[in-house]
Order: sequence, then C-alpha cells, then structure tokens
Amino acid sequence: MESIFHEKQEGSLCAQHCLNNLLQGEYFSPVELSSIAHQLDEEERLRMAEGGVTSEDYRTFLQPSGNMDDSGFFSIQVISNALKVWGLELILFNSPEYQRLRIDPINERSFICNYKEHWFTVRKLGKQWFNLNSLLTGPELISDTYLALFLAQLQQEGYSIFVVKGDLPDCEADQLLQMIKVQQMHRPKLIGEELAHLKEQSALKADLERVLEAADGSGIFDEDEDDLQRALAISRQEIDMEDEEADLRRAIQLSMQGSSRSMCENSPQTSSPDLSSEELRRRREAYFEKQQQQQQEVDRPGPLSYPRERPTTSSGGRRSDQGGDAVSEEDMLRAAVTMSLETAKDNLKAERKK
Repeated sequence: MESIFHEKQEGSLCAQHCLNNLLQGEYFSPVELSSIAHQLDEEERLRMAEGGVTSEDYRTFLQPSGNMDDSGFFSIQVISNALKVWGLELILFNSPEYQRLRIDPINERSFICNYKEHWFTVRKLGKQWFNLNSLLTGPELISDTYLALFLAQLQQEGYSIFVVKGDLPDCEADQLLQMIKVQQMHRPKLIGEELAHLKEQSALKADLERVLEAADGSGIFDEDEDDLQRALAISRQEIDMEDEEADLRRAIQLSMQGSSRSMCENSPQTSSPDLSSEELRRRREAYFEKQQQQQQEVDRPGPLSYPRERPTTSSGGRRSDQGGDAVSEEDMLRAAVTMSLETAKDNLKAERKK
C-alpha cells in the first residue's frame, strides 16, 4: 500500500487529486488546471461572439466561468483536456458507445467518478483494483467480484462514471503489484470521520485533564488518599506484629529447649523419665546452691575468710544460711527464667546467623 500514490483532500481541489491519483504522481497543480480552464473559457467566448456580442447568449456567457470557481472546482472539460496531454480519452460509462463496445468493466484499467462537485479515481494497479478517493485516509482495495457492484451502486447514488481509455503512464505501484498481491485488514475511513474521531478523543482527553486538575486542586481525592495511607500503615503494623509474634513463639520454643538441655546437663541422670514435683524442686535447689557456692568462692576476700555454712531447707520451701540470707522458690524461678531467656536469645541469634 505504501507504494501507491494517494493525494488526500485539500479544500475543493478534488479534480487535481483525481488526476494525480489516476496518473500516480504530482502531474497537475491548481495553477496548471486554472490555465486550462481559462483557455477553455476563451475558446468558448470566441465561439459565442460569432453570433454577436450584443446577443443575450453572449451576455449570459460573460457570467463567471463554468469551467472553474474560486473554491478550486474544475469541470469535466478541464479534466478531459488535461488527460489529452497524455493521450487519454474519457467515455461515459454505460453510454450507447460504451455498450456498443461490449467491454466488461473488469477488463478496463481505470474510471473517473463524479457526483455534484466531487471527483475521484478508481484504478487497477497490478492485478488489483483500488478506490483512490481523496476523501479516504488511504487507498481502498476492491475485489474483482465487487467491482461491478461498486460501480452499479455509484450509479444508483447519482454518480457519473467515465471510462479512461488509453495507455496510462508507468508507475512504481503498478510494477510492484504485478508481482505481489496486497491484503487489507481494515478499510480506510473517510477523512471527516477520522478527524471527528481524533477531535472527540482530544476533547475527552482535555475534559479528563480538567477534571483531574480540578479534583487535585479542590482536594476531592484527599480523603481517598488518607484512607489509602491509613490502610497501608495498618497493614505494615499487622506485618510487624506477625513478625514479632513469630519471633516470640520461636524464642519461647528455644527457651524451653535451652532450659531442658541445661537442666539435663546439670542434673544427675535417673532411670525414671518422669520426675515428681518434689524431686524437681530438690534438683533446682541443688543447682542454685552450687551456683551460690561458686559465687561465694569468687567473692572470698582472702585465705583467712571462712565459708558460710551450707544452707538448709525449711519445710515451707524457704532456705536460710548462717548469715541470715534467705532465697525463696520465687527467686530461684526468676533466676531460672532469666537464664532461660538468655539462652533463648543466644539460640535465636545462632538460628538467624544460619
């Protein structure tokens, strides 16, 4: 499709676009077509003057030109004279002359179509037909089976159709499409529809931008943004709490494991795995008495110092020594918990390092 020359509509220069799309190149400009129109006007004026310059027909002819106007429209006479330079001739489609030739439209090479003041070309390039209407955003592929129906539809809509007879100039698109065939997935839109669609999109975008700017300036979205920030903060807190709970459960587990190992290591082995509460209490007392004795030896000031007597245990679970110091079961339990927590911390650090 890129190799096909296709001039798009500018103003009312459809006759220029029609000719250039037919010839596949920038062969004609408005100035050249205007020159042809003025020449036709002068020839017609000379013929009308032969009947007398004072006649009613001549005075009527002196009105604005019928071959062109200020908008850029050109008549069929201008187009026909422009094509004569290339040895091309126009024959009205389905006219008596055309019907006499009994030519199938599929065997032609190109058509020029006109409705009111609009001209466009339908041409065969290579082995395929294309609608080169300048009002389209691009060439429109027409199948061979659809060509006759397409022309008949144009006639029903009031179009005048002319067959271009003669050899068209060579062009790149015709040579390329002789070797390959193109496929068209989406048919081109009319330029007006495309512009309307683009304007609609542009308007919607502008409206959206205005709404967003107004919303941002008036704080409409502040409440939603605050809710979002609060939700994120709560979510982060929940995640932190879950992490802390997991760490705490892990610490308690390790603490229990560490306490069990410590008690097993520092307590004598027994043949029975199930110990009574009294036995456990005695073992804890023996363990802490050993720890206290070791601490007293460290704190002993000199060789003349005498060790304190071994503390005895009372029936109430409290024990006293010669110096009057007392250690309760609660103190022993607190010391055991402290030791277990320290052991748990060490174990947790070791686990994290792994």
